[in-house]
Amino acid sequence: MQASFFFSLDFAYYLDSRYIVRVKSAMDLECGSQEPVKQGLLARGWLKIKALSNNVTAEVFEFFRTLRKLGQDDPRRVVHSLKAGLALTLVSLFYYYQPLYDSFGVSAMWAVITVVVVFEFSVGATLGKGVNRGLGTLLAGALAIGAHQLANLTGRIQICTCAAAISTFARFCPKIKARYDYGLLVFILTFSLISISGFRDDEILELVHKRLLTVVIGGSTCVIISVLLFPVWAGQDLHNLIASNMEKLGVFLEGFGDEYFRMAEEGESKQGISLLQGYKSVLNSKNNEEALANFARWEPRHGRFQFRHPWKQYLKIGALTRQCAYRIESLNGHLHADIQAKPEIRSKIQSTCTEMSMESGEALKELSMAIKTMVKPFAADIHIENSKSAVKNLNSLLKSGLWDDEPNLLEVVPVATVASLLIDVVSCTANIAESVHELATMLNFEAVEPTVLRETEPEI
Repeated sequence: MQASFFFSLDFAYYLDSRYIVRVKSAMDLECGSQEPVKQGLLARGWLKIKALSNNVTAEVFEFFRTLRKLGQDDPRRVVHSLKAGLALTLVSLFYYYQPLYDSFGVSAMWAVITVVVVFEFSVGATLGKGVNRGLGTLLAGALAIGAHQLANLTGRIQICTCAAAISTFARFCPKIKARYDYGLLVFILTFSLISISGFRDDEILELVHKRLLTVVIGGSTCVIISVLLFPVWAGQDLHNLIASNMEKLGVFLEGFGDEYFRMAEEGESKQGISLLQGYKSVLNSKNNEEALANFARWEPRHGRFQFRHPWKQYLKIGALTRQCAYRIESLNGHLHADIQAKPEIRSKIQSTCTEMSMESGEALKELSMAIKTMVKPFAADIHIENSKSAVKNLNSLLKSGLWDDEPNLLEVVPVATVASLLIDVVSCTANIAESVHELATMLNFEAVEPTVLRETEPEI
């Protein structure tokens, strides 16, 4: 009996020992499996943090590369930034320097705000905004004083409502919007602020005086710095832009003839890709030209540009240049068209079309050079006459039944379309030359005979 009891105890101890070992082994396995999971989570988290850091670093470097490219493309942007910083520093003295602050008080902040909103890239834009802001503040202050006197009869709210409504409606007028839109906006803002302030403060005359004086100080600082320190003239930029657009079209036309007639035999060349990069900017230059012309009207006389310079004539030349660019866009589409005519079909008009394209391109480049140097475009007239002669030869060929023996007219249509577009380009070039001659007459361009150009022309 006693032996049986001890046997039972030994057996129970044996079972408990195995159970403890088994539980301990399971716990060890579980701990061992959790350790790699934790390590995997930490590794993945570190990789995400590292990738995020690399992305932020790449974005920062890309941002600074963009800034560097902006400065390299036009170093005047860097100079403009320094000029704006100088103007802000000067007007800030009215707020930081105690004697000046005692004279103006918190109103000195309006001088800083004026510099921020008035200082623009070109002299014309800065002067236009400065005059608009000054006139708007002056008129608004004068009317606000009158409204203050009539406040007891009509009420400030009614007067503010009428003035804001009339000024806002006037902004819809195209001529007013083009030159005085910012001035009307300043008028509405200033009149409302002064009228509302006068309801609680009787010192309205002092308020108007300080506001107007600080605006004049800020605007004058902007104009003086913009004119005296490395000035950027909007008129000069418009002058160069019109000339550059014509040159881009000329470059395309010079290479179009050879490129179009080469593709059928030799395949597409790399020159076709480079031709696409120039003329496309001309198609979207209207807004830029109109903005520069508007700014140029505010500028004083500088260099060869007088105060009443015929900027509208520049816009006329720019419009004609864009019309020519639309034809060139169609010609460029035929360079990469899926359906191309056979070489023998193209060869029948190759010489005349190439001459039309080449002479038109030379004429546009000569017109561009004439505008840049302000010399009468006599050399362009020679190329235009040559292109018109090529048009007459092409018309004679077409009337002679050039493709009557061709069985498939679908192959003739693309070539005939190119020839028709080139005829339109010659007509557009002649119109551009006529407008440039009008500009030369208005500005008394220098008359220089193209003797050197005639000597360098190849003999036929």
